[in-house]
Amino acid sequence: MHDGSWGFWGMHLFWWLFWMVLFVAFFSLATPVPRRRARETPLEVLQRRYAAGEISTEEYEKRKTPLTKDRAESQAQS
Repeated sequence: MHDGSWGFWGMHLFWWLFWMVLFVAFFSLATPVPRRRARETPLEVLQRRYAAGEISTEEYEKRKTPLTKDRAESQAQS
């Protein structure tokens, strides 16, 4: 009654699944995952622009004052 055909198809199916899982695992680990950058705060943007020379010292100080004031107030409320 048992002719051994299930043994062939079962092993055949196993090897197909094995190679597919190996293929997917290899390419999922080999491709880099883009990481999300943390969003810059307005103060960090201002500091970066100042460091890059996009704005002058006077403009930096003028724009920094309200940002640091708002930051101090929000930390005092927390």
